[in-house]
Amino acid sequence: MPTVDDKALPGFEHINRYWDRVHKTQAAKLLPGEYYVTMNNEVITTVLGSCVSACIRDRVFGVGGMNHFMLPISNGEGWGNADLVSTATRYGNYAMEHMINDILTHGGRRKNLEVKIFGGGQIIASMTSVGLNNINFVREYIAAEGLTLIGEDVGDIYPRKVVYYPKTGRVKVKKLKEMHTDTIINRERDYQHDIEEKPVEGSIELF
Repeated sequence: MPTVDDKALPGFEHINRYWDRVHKTQAAKLLPGEYYVTMNNEVITTVLGSCVSACIRDRVFGVGGMNHFMLPISNGEGWGNADLVSTATRYGNYAMEHMINDILTHGGRRKNLEVKIFGGGQIIASMTSVGLNNINFVREYIAAEGLTLIGEDVGDIYPRKVVYYPKTGRVKVKKLKEMHTDTIINRERDYQHDIEEKPVEGSIELF
């Protein structure tokens, strides 16, 4: 069986990488709260419920990455006060800026960046705003930072499997209409608990 030959970039050794027999290439699989940047000819994959992923790459040099994140919430699902909105915004900025900075550090140029976004599904009927808040944040972030959004598949009620090819920008998306969502829901609830318990990082300067 083929193995993963190319090494991960420094700082990404903890990401689960394996040989994907379906796509016949090496792959990096993301869990909630993770991101991955690569210069290799490999795919990045994840499964999204109400979380969102931004797939960002330098269209000239081929370095790119994907993240998988959710904004912290409290009191069920609402945005009840200014402090909560501020915390969510800082967390979302952190999730996006870390990945972008790593793309730039490894040879990307800001003027060449293109973005595609996925996820934000309402996979729990009673939680109407969780996915929508994530979608609205990432769209607003992209607009505020002057990045180029070239594609999206967001909203709806289904989980998604996303497979991203940073070298080419190609994305495969499969809506998992027949999949039991308990695993995804439990994983995202655990992740939500973790991010609400952790302090929010400060701002990061983009260069």
